Amino acid sequence: MVQHVSTMAFEGIEARAVDVQVQVAPGLPAFTIVGLPDKAVSEARERVRAALIASGLALPARRITVNLAPADLPKEGSHYDLPIALGLMAAIGAIPPDALAGFTVLGELGLDGSIAPVAGVLPAAIGANAHDHGLICPAACGAEAAWASPELAIIAAASLIQIANHFKGTQVLSRPTPKIAEAGAETLDLRDIKGQESAKRALEIAAAGGHHLLMVGAPGSGKSMLAARLPSILPPLSPAELLEISMIASVAGELNGGALTSKRPFRAPHHSASMAALTGGGLRARPGEISLAHHGVLFLDELPEFDARVLDSLRQPLENGEVSVARANHRITYPARVMLVAAMNPCRCGQAYEPGFSCKRGRPDRCSADYQARLSGPLLDRIDLRIEVPAVSASDLLLPPPAEGSREVAARVAAARDIQLARYAALGLPHIRTNAEAPAAVLDEVAAFDTAGGTLLREAADSMRLSARGYHRVLRVARTLADLDGADTIGRIHLAEALSYRVLAEDVQRAA
Repeated sequence: MVQHVSTMAFEGIEARAVDVQVQVAPGLPAFTIVGLPDKAVSEARERVRAALIASGLALPARRITVNLAPADLPKEGSHYDLPIALGLMAAIGAIPPDALAGFTVLGELGLDGSIAPVAGVLPAAIGANAHDHGLICPAACGAEAAWASPELAIIAAASLIQIANHFKGTQVLSRPTPKIAEAGAETLDLRDIKGQESAKRALEIAAAGGHHLLMVGAPGSGKSMLAARLPSILPPLSPAELLEISMIASVAGELNGGALTSKRPFRAPHHSASMAALTGGGLRARPGEISLAHHGVLFLDELPEFDARVLDSLRQPLENGEVSVARANHRITYPARVMLVAAMNPCRCGQAYEPGFSCKRGRPDRCSADYQARLSGPLLDRIDLRIEVPAVSASDLLLPPPAEGSREVAARVAAARDIQLARYAALGLPHIRTNAEAPAAVLDEVAAFDTAGGTLLREAADSMRLSARGYHRVLRVARTLADLDGADTIGRIHLAEALSYRVLAEDVQRAA
């Protein structure tokens, strides 16, 4: 007789059903796992054997075969331990044979019979709920699974003995409750930054419209401080955004204690990060930093110090909002709708914009051009806002803190985003949340401008040689500026400000 247990395999953040088939048949003692298992799955037989012995059970001296169907789907990870063990327990009569019917099972076993947390419990719970199944998972992941549905039956156990006792009726495991990670006191505030009013204005525009931002300035001018405070002015996560972020974090194994976080992600990888670390990949095609920053901020400090191929790998995700990781036998797509915030010095010396500076490498403009040429033109073309961040003087630091902080700016950002949500929902595009995501096909309707603005835009497009992408990005930024002002139509002043951010970007692009 073959015992069937349901579990899940993961393709990106999607969960695919896997049927664990356990057969205990006459023959020489053996324990075989088939169905394209990776090394972690193949080693499950030793963990299962030790866990059953620690739980007071012994494997029968017979031929044990475990098939993971479909057999042509690669099986990766340690979460197959628990379904294999429970299938064996049902096959030898340690638990009722029909006890596992209607349940999806995943968990890693310790040698003492304990059940360790695994990655991907939230997508697995959502997949189980879609199939009208309950879920058996580690106790440490129960709070995470409880978010899938209030009607989902969940058995979150700490050991194999607890599961066996639960099915026998000698111990009842209560359903876990959803948990949100406690948010600490917000310590980062725009009020901490003295001076840099133009940079704060650009930060507000970027937050209101979801635009990418590049800051160029001397070392110590406050670029990293500004970027770190961007999450403090972003609006709270919507339920749909919270679910998407949590599913990515669950697959990556970054949910501590099964508690979801209500804060927008802020990822700041080092400039030595590889392409797989940034965009995703590796042996198991895990999500990269750009996916872990989904609906949040990806901050790249010292932008020219990143490998050129790594930066160019961001071009498609920044345009499409998703990243595809292709392998020989499968292709995985992760969401990657991020706000890119980058910072760089004007040159390797960092003082090219300082008056009277004499560069040891020659003329400052040549040093600056050589340094900025490390950035490709197509990548810079995807950055909506580019600003210079001048060094802060001692007189600025002696001033009292500014009266306006993150709370006041966040209120304006939230109001502008509400306008955008209503606009795109009325157009039948509820998945579009910000102006930066607006497709070019709807810009003629949502980004209408007056005659004076049209003349300015036409002349600027010719003189700046704007690409089609650059033209549309100017319109998106202008639309955001109009939303911040509460205007229905884009005016000449909005286009002029949007073009002013593009002028500096064109300078850097010509250097590239």
